[in-house]
Amino acid sequence: MEFIEYPDAEMMMMNLANTLAGEVRQALSQQETVSIAVPGGSTPGPVFDALAAVDLDWARVRVMLTDERWVPETSPRSNTRLLRARLLTGHARAATLVPLYLDAPTPEECLAELAATITAALPLRLVLLGMGEDMHTASLFPGADRLQEGLTGDAVILPMRASGVEEPRVTLTAQVLGGALSRHIVITGAAKRAALERARGLPAEQAPVAAILNGSIIHWAES
Repeated sequence: MEFIEYPDAEMMMMNLANTLAGEVRQALSQQETVSIAVPGGSTPGPVFDALAAVDLDWARVRVMLTDERWVPETSPRSNTRLLRARLLTGHARAATLVPLYLDAPTPEECLAELAATITAALPLRLVLLGMGEDMHTASLFPGADRLQEGLTGDAVILPMRASGVEEPRVTLTAQVLGGALSRHIVITGAAKRAALERARGLPAEQAPVAAILNGSIIHWAES
């Protein structure tokens, strides 16, 4: 893996947005459509803001989340809601959203439909990920009910439930995330840097992010 340290988070987010935009632009010069996956949460918001302002041929870009809480888009906890507000705006409004949520009581009821839609958009050209202090990435949590399948199975998407996680989640699997041509992981703070160092010496069952570290670029700033 490659580790890039930045003086502060603001510079990191701007540089990362420029890097991602350059990769998308290059990919669009080589292929008709490009698929990318990005995380939810508040951390990547500034990256999304900068990307949305870039004049790319967004109509040829398919965007999906790396994972989603099983809540409707009207919920403030919806990653899709964040994505529409921060990335799928400005120039990027023309991009196609590949959904990770459908209107059903549980993810299992529409998993096959979601999987078919995602499969049609693969492979990913690039993926942007975060990491928690527990060393989870996407919704691949230590101790989650289907973690082993998410780490080593052939599925493209799985429902995931874990202790301390409020709602069921759906997540892209390690196979899909690891299959992206380019992988970037963005983290901030000393605690997450320490967690990353621990993850490098642990099996993926204990530190799920370890499953995709090889070949990834880590972007870190203290604050």
